[in-house]
Amino acid sequence: MQNQQGTAAPPPVISTKDHLYLQDMLNWNLLAMKKAHFMAGQCQDQSLKAELDRVGQMHHSHYNAILNHLRQGQNENPSGYMQ
Repeated sequence: MQNQQGTAAPPPVISTKDHLYLQDMLNWNLLAMKKAHFMAGQCQDQSLKAELDRVGQMHHSHYNAILNHLRQGQNENPSGYMQ
């Protein structure tokens, strides 16, 4: 099958459906980060508070990782064209 070629990278555009899913992922991580921060502030058990802080930092890290991927894509495709 010579006509089939594998793609090494995803296309440089984001579909509307993909955009909405990425937006949801950002919102989920932001909400989880805020909830963990709030609960850590309410907690009196120091070990539980430290774990909630760790969870909040993890979600913050995921949020930033998604943003960094989106920014890299924006730099590669400055027109911001979405299909």
